[in-house]
Amino acid sequence: MLSARFEKAVSYAVDAHATQVRKGSGVPYIAHLLGVAALVLEDGGGEDEAIAALLHDAVEDQGGPTRLAQIRDRFGAQVADIVEGCSDSILEMGAAKADWWERKCAHLDHLAHADGDLKEPLLRVSLADKLSNLRATVRDAGLRGDGFWKVFRQGAASQLWYYGRMSDIFRARCPQSTMLPELEALLAQLADVVPESDRALAERYRAERCPPV
Repeated sequence: MLSARFEKAVSYAVDAHATQVRKGSGVPYIAHLLGVAALVLEDGGGEDEAIAALLHDAVEDQGGPTRLAQIRDRFGAQVADIVEGCSDSILEMGAAKADWWERKCAHLDHLAHADGDLKEPLLRVSLADKLSNLRATVRDAGLRGDGFWKVFRQGAASQLWYYGRMSDIFRARCPQSTMLPELEALLAQLADVVPESDRALAERYRAERCPPV
């Protein structure tokens, strides 16, 4: 059963992301966070993992090291460690992030090699996040057509490449996850809605960008 800690985490997430909306759709960002928490619980995750799911973007998007320290103080070390592991950038608000490719390749490598007690909860929360994101991306691309891809600075090919790499990692590291079949089905759908020229570019990225996992 979930305790009052989970309720506090919901309120904390609402406050942290109060002004944030989803790219391309304008949907309040909390919808994504609640969806990720639901996926984690449905996959057998415990309360710490569900809380980390609610807060997995708070450090990357809403406060960096200061936010991470606050999460550690309020919700404990395991929650903070999972949130930190889900973040590809941990900078104070307003600081310039590193190059997109550099961040994503480093994050892929981190997930591919995470070990010990953190491995299972980190991969579960990360997979739930990617599944929720991929659901929204496939849906919104289908509704809005090729113009939708303008919301991503690196274009459609980068998204197909990134989710393909993520799928490789999850298939290798958590093959029994209840979320994996849907993720792989959505990846196939993503390839169908990405412009044809970007499909070829994504394949080139798979050969050139980051070591194979």
